[in-house]
Amino acid sequence: MAIEQKVRQVEALYSRLEKEITAFKSATNLHCLVGCGKCCSKPDIDASPLEFLPWAFHLFLNGKAEEVLLELDNSPITTCHIYRPLALLEEYNGSCSNYSYRGMICRLFGYAASRDKYAKLRLAICKIIKEDQLENFNSTEKLISDGLYVPIFTDYYMQLAQIDYQMGTILVPINEALKMAIEEVLHYYAYRPFPGGLENIA
Repeated sequence: MAIEQKVRQVEALYSRLEKEITAFKSATNLHCLVGCGKCCSKPDIDASPLEFLPWAFHLFLNGKAEEVLLELDNSPITTCHIYRPLALLEEYNGSCSNYSYRGMICRLFGYAASRDKYAKLRLAICKIIKEDQLENFNSTEKLISDGLYVPIFTDYYMQLAQIDYQMGTILVPINEALKMAIEEVLHYYAYRPFPGGLENIA
């Protein structure tokens, strides 16, 4: 399958997920705190290269893929390369520098659930939201146990894997996933013409 087709399919998956998360937020009133980037500042986030393929393709279309790949190769930092803290002393406050191209893990966390060993759905959410919105969190847990639909991590990662099994199932540190996504795009177009007419995807 051509890279541009994979990008379209990943973006279509994200579009469906966005609708589900919007409905979930509306039903629960749960939300991230404005300016909080604590989850993004964790150094041990794993992701698949496929979830960042639209981001890598966007960089390629804008002539920045090789530049960013070089930055990733030379950076000793293990926190997400796309995350921008406000300052060195405020690493937990910041934002995503390419929010519309964030990965699936970034989209799911806080608004999706995983199953425990008893197959019960557990909302994957940060301590800050739990403590700051305790009443909403408790009512949301009850709503989920009563049947409120919530996106499920494994379901979405299975859908991602159906687009490209190899790229969608490997989980590596997030910056490695970013590098692999860029390399996939650069290798694909090394002997192919620039994808004309696709600039509107970026």
